Order: sequence, then structure tokens, then C-alpha cells
Amino acid sequence: MTDYLSVSALTKYIKYKFDQDPHLQTILIKGELSNFKKHTSGHLYFNVKDDNSVINATMFRGNASKLSFTPKEGDEVLIEARVSVFEKRGNYQLYVNKMQLDGIGILYQRLAELKDKLRKEGLFDDINKKPIPQFPSSIAILTASTGAAIRDIYSTLNSRYPLVKQEYISTLVQGKQAKDDIVAKIEQADQLGVDVIILGRGGGSIEDLWNFNEEEVARAIYNCQTPIISAVGHESDYTISDLVADVRAATPTHAAVLATPDQFELMQQLKQVQLSMTRQIQQIIKQQRKRLDYLASYYKFKTPSLLYDQQIQRRDELEKQLNLNLKMKLTQARQDLRLVSQKFNLRYLLNDIKQYKSHAARYQQVIVQRLRQKLANHETQLKNKVELLNNLSPTNVMLRGYSIISKDEQVVTSVDQVSKGDQLNLSMKDGNIKASVEKVGKNDE
Repeated sequence: MTDYLSVSALTKYIKYKFDQDPHLQTILIKGELSNFKKHTSGHLYFNVKDDNSVINATMFRGNASKLSFTPKEGDEVLIEARVSVFEKRGNYQLYVNKMQLDGIGILYQRLAELKDKLRKEGLFDDINKKPIPQFPSSIAILTASTGAAIRDIYSTLNSRYPLVKQEYISTLVQGKQAKDDIVAKIEQADQLGVDVIILGRGGGSIEDLWNFNEEEVARAIYNCQTPIISAVGHESDYTISDLVADVRAATPTHAAVLATPDQFELMQQLKQVQLSMTRQIQQIIKQQRKRLDYLASYYKFKTPSLLYDQQIQRRDELEKQLNLNLKMKLTQARQDLRLVSQKFNLRYLLNDIKQYKSHAARYQQVIVQRLRQKLANHETQLKNKVELLNNLSPTNVMLRGYSIISKDEQVVTSVDQVSKGDQLNLSMKDGNIKASVEKVGKNDE
């Protein structure tokens, strides 16, 4: 019995072999994620599979926190891991150290991030969409110079609306240089003054259509002043260019349909309008004829003199009344003139003038006498005031032996203003005296 191993012992031995094999310590593997679960602890548990096999895998929280993306069911990934055995179940599994999206997955991740960024900036908002003119006169077509897209657009435009002028601008739609070429051609078309721009190409893989998912192309479409119809790929293909453009078309043919009216539909509409207008005109003519017949049957139109006989009579009455009023006005004016003439008789006027002159002379004599009397009174008052002023003049006072004492150019009027040793100036009638104070005394001392 001692030759038999326990399950645990065998499992430990196999795990030991796995752990000691240097080829299993770091392996690179790619596959698709399935049965993906994220534990509350932060550890990730999932399977990695391809068309023929499935391997269990675990990624612990420390390594999972370093991921640049959020793994999900169906992701194609590239994994760096070690291979070991989970003893409890006896299963071998991958312990993942690093994981990244594989090719297409990375592109889809970048696409999702850019869509979210541009959506937050408002580049997809309907309020920023420009309307497509109903009857464009010119259209710029930006696509490859060869291929089904340009043929479909050309044939559709010519069959639907041959009046429109078509400006074809050969544009790279695939390859490394396509992104910059698309931006340049959009800016070129925007300067042409066309009514609509169609930006299109045929379908393809995500890699083929990737230039229409570039941020530079999206911003060029958004900043374009001319309405743009995006027709990239087929009906199931959606690119960022479709979301930013003013209108998205499922195919290049659909873009040509959206950009132009159908000439046959227009012809039908014109016929309908012509028919409607003809009916309306006929109805108007019919109504006007009825009105004309009614007016023609009016009795005054049958005897036209009835329309103006009374007016002639009325005019004669007004003319008569006007002449009468003029005569009365003229008579009254003559009477007023006669009264005025009598009022302004020349003899009476001369007598009035003579009386006014006599009154004026008398008033003038009275005024002169009063002025002379006023002047004499003022002259007497002036002489009295001059004499009084002269008597009060300091000069006359000094002539009687008095003098004016000043100190520092201030007149001294009291002994309180003077101290011993002060220099005083004495102004007299014939000059000045400089004096020094030796003693100061008051009358009561």
C-alpha cells in the first residue's frame, strides 16, 4: 500500500514540476476573455480561450489595478503570465501579471475614449448641426478618385438632379497620410463656396475606416462652415465622422440622395402646382365674371347720365353760393375800409400831433428843472462831506502840532503797546522821527 500516492501528494508533485519549469514562469499568450468575474476583493477570475481550448486564469488585485482598460467578456487580449497548479482542484491555470487589449481591442478602446471626449465637448449635439439646402447649386465630393463610391455618387447625382454643379476633389481615404489629406481637403472644399460637401468612401474593416475616427478629422468637420454629409462605409459601419457631420448617410449613394431632390419628384410636384394654380385661376376668373355681370346689370350703368346729373346740379349750386359769399365779403371789407379812412382823417391827425408836441415840450421843461434842482442838492451835500472829511484828515491834525506814532508799521494808540527800549516812528507834517523808549508810564501812576 505504501507504493500508492495520495491525490494531494500527486498534486503537490505536479505543482512542484510546474513551478520549477523555467519555460512556464513567464509565458506570452493571446486569446479571448470568457466567464469574466471581478471579486469584491479586487481579484479577477476568468478564462482565456481560442477556437479549440480554454484555460482558467487569475489576476490578483495588485496587478489588476495597473490595467489601462476595463476588461470585459469577449475582449481579445495579450497576456503575460506564469503557469501553475491550483492544488485544491488539481487544475493548472494562468496567474496573470500583465494584460493588454489585442490589436482591434485597442482600437475599439481608443474609439470609445475619443467618442466620450467629443460628446462631452458637444461635437455630436444636434443644436450644432447645419441644415442641408433643399436645392443646392453646387456640391463638393471628397472621396478617392477611383472606386465604387465616386461612381455611385456621380451616377446618383446625375440621375436625380443634373442641374447641380459637381466639384470632385480626389482625397486619400486609407493609409497613414489619409488623415492629414482628409483635413486639408475639407478645408479646401470649405473655401469653394459650395452648398454641400459629401465626404465618403466604401466599406471596410475598422482599420480601413480608422482615418475617419481620428480627432483631427472630427474637428475639421465640426469647424467647417459648409454642411457636410458623411458617407463612410456601409449601413452597419459607424465612424466618429458620421457622428460629427451634419447628416450621416448609410452609403455614398444614400449621401447623394440626401444632398439633392429627385428631378422626377420635382416634375410631379410642379405638375401638381400647375394644376392647382390653373384651377385657382379659373375659379377667380369665374368669380370675377359673375361680379362683372352683376355690375353691368346695375341700373345706373345702363343710364350713365344718372351718375353725374345731380353732381352737375350740385356744382352749380355751390358756384352760386360761392359768388354770393364773395360779394358779401367784399361789401363788408369796403365798409371797414371806409370807417378806417374816417378814423385816420389827416386834419384830425395833424391836430393830435400838435397836441402831442405841446405836451412833450412841457414835460421836457419840467424834467430839466427837476434835474437842475437834484444836481444843486447833490453838489451842496458833496461840499459838506468834503469839508468834514478834510477836518478829520490826519494831515490837518498834524498841521496843528500833532504826530502819528507807530511801532513795526502798526499805529500806537495806548502805552500798553510800548515797552522800554522799543523803537518808534513819529510821523509829523514835514517828516519822520526815529525814537527809542526810555520810560513808559500811565496817567494814573
